[in-house]
Amino acid sequence: MNRVSPALMKLLNGYGRLQSLVVHPKAPKDTGDFEPIVRFIVASDSHITTIGDIQTTRVEKMIKVGNKIAEKSKKYKRLDAVIIAGDVTDRGRKIAYGSIKSAISAVKKKDTQFLATISHSHDDHNLGKGSLECYMSVMGQETDFHRVINGFHFIGLSASKNEGEHYGEYQKIWLKEQLDQAVADDASKPVFVFQHEHISNTVYGSSDFEGWGIPDFAPILKEYPQIIDFSGHSHYPINDARSVWQGEYTAFGTGGLYFAEFTFDDERTVHPKGWRFVSTFWVVEIDKDNRIRLRAVDLLSQKYLCEYVLNSPFERKYTPEQRKLKSNAPRFADNATVKLIGNKVIFDAAESTDGMPVFIYRVFAVDTKGERRQIARQLSGYFRAEPEKKIRIKIDKSLISEEYCEVVAENCYGLQSKPLFFRYFN
Repeated sequence: MNRVSPALMKLLNGYGRLQSLVVHPKAPKDTGDFEPIVRFIVASDSHITTIGDIQTTRVEKMIKVGNKIAEKSKKYKRLDAVIIAGDVTDRGRKIAYGSIKSAISAVKKKDTQFLATISHSHDDHNLGKGSLECYMSVMGQETDFHRVINGFHFIGLSASKNEGEHYGEYQKIWLKEQLDQAVADDASKPVFVFQHEHISNTVYGSSDFEGWGIPDFAPILKEYPQIIDFSGHSHYPINDARSVWQGEYTAFGTGGLYFAEFTFDDERTVHPKGWRFVSTFWVVEIDKDNRIRLRAVDLLSQKYLCEYVLNSPFERKYTPEQRKLKSNAPRFADNATVKLIGNKVIFDAAESTDGMPVFIYRVFAVDTKGERRQIARQLSGYFRAEPEKKIRIKIDKSLISEEYCEVVAENCYGLQSKPLFFRYFN
């Protein structure tokens, strides 16, 4: 076993108590009317490296915000579970596992369960398969878990314990057994499943091109329509319209507690300005009628980013086809302005017309025949709760031979706004 020494744990416990004094959480404003009978928060990719790093502080702050949300609830004031779906650590060092243990111990309430899956990604960089043993030794719990909380089933899968394989055949057999038990208990209830990687070709980040998906559990999950699956790994934004997927079952991407990445056009793993200052997680609640409410939280601003409500785990109103069909192009306000100052195009941010965020802005040069040639593009700040009101995009003037240029706003399904025009002279 890879054990953390008593001396180190004493130091870590002291650190945890100190940290709890300097984090000041608040509950995001809840304008809804939902009475849960169970509440949990789920995140991924905390990437803890060592004692006192910002990643550890974010985990602690997430739990404290979750506690505040529970306290502010009108009737149900419990936070039943906190779950991290892989890449708990950045390099799989012993000190990182000890650090998260300390942080959790400092802020987690007695009736809140902490659960995590350990990934074959960052978690096993240093210790290899020993990361599983280290986690179990420090946390005192299994890395593949099946817990029943207030009558609801929570099933998590970590990396295989066997060398040379990502997930083992024994885990697939185990998963199906656990799912059968959950359905036999009550087939009308949602069953919550957690693994680090997205299931291939489901949520944003999981496509073959994006490269963050795995096929391992897909044949099993599709047999259980009541599954609500959570995964991370890609760090792709939690509030992107494509980060919810419904098909044979339901899946949600968790974004990441530590930084954000993107794919757009022909580029993957894009890191725009401010990418490290993104930290998100889900608050999930279920009521007595098996309705499920999911709210994405921007941890740094402590505000909600988006909300989904499923009237039952079998409801299918967020399929990719339906999301795209219901999407509308963004729009610029009638009084929106655009200016070219130096080498920057500065203009008022566009507005969503369908509740889905503006994804990207594009700048085109337009010739006398109306033909457009893209000369610049920039992601919007939609991955934060407080995106910019003014957008500034740098352009290379040497690329422009045309007299006119235009700016368009585009959603994640490629629908573009009417343009803002500005004139350019050589």
